[in-house]
Amino acid sequence: MASLRKCTKEDLQELQDISILTYKETFDEHNSEENMIAYLEAAYNLPKLEKEIATAESHFYFAMVDGEVAGYLKINTGDAQTEPMGEKALEVERIYIKKKFQKNGAGKVLMNQAFEMANELGKEKIWLGVWEHNDNARAFYDKKGFVETGSHSFFMGDDEQTDLILTKTL
Repeated sequence: MASLRKCTKEDLQELQDISILTYKETFDEHNSEENMIAYLEAAYNLPKLEKEIATAESHFYFAMVDGEVAGYLKINTGDAQTEPMGEKALEVERIYIKKKFQKNGAGKVLMNQAFEMANELGKEKIWLGVWEHNDNARAFYDKKGFVETGSHSFFMGDDEQTDLILTKTL
């Protein structure tokens, strides 16, 4: 069973490594090499991750399995949310699990952390964006009670894609 560990600035390199690995595992086959490189360099460079981890309204957690980082979670509240959803909302901006640990409970442990934090902070809803063709993630969120409430554009390099906005009322 996976356990949780809150990320600190001392975890930046490990956070960058897991971010790049899991993103590539999830999306590499669906995007050009050029767009993937451009996105990874922009989204997961160390100065950007350092700024994100230092943001008071953002929280990162590792899912640990047998001493190995199996995946990670990024939660945003308040102004750190990537879209204005209000003070009563909590965003799951990133939740990624290494392929070899998928379907073994690590994702559930991370999502439960998001639910617990939302309850502790008195939030009324949790929301997230998921690529419309990420069927595995969509099935996971469906099991957790999320419903589609909208969509927005997401750019992978110069390729405009659609992310579905999913919301769960608490």
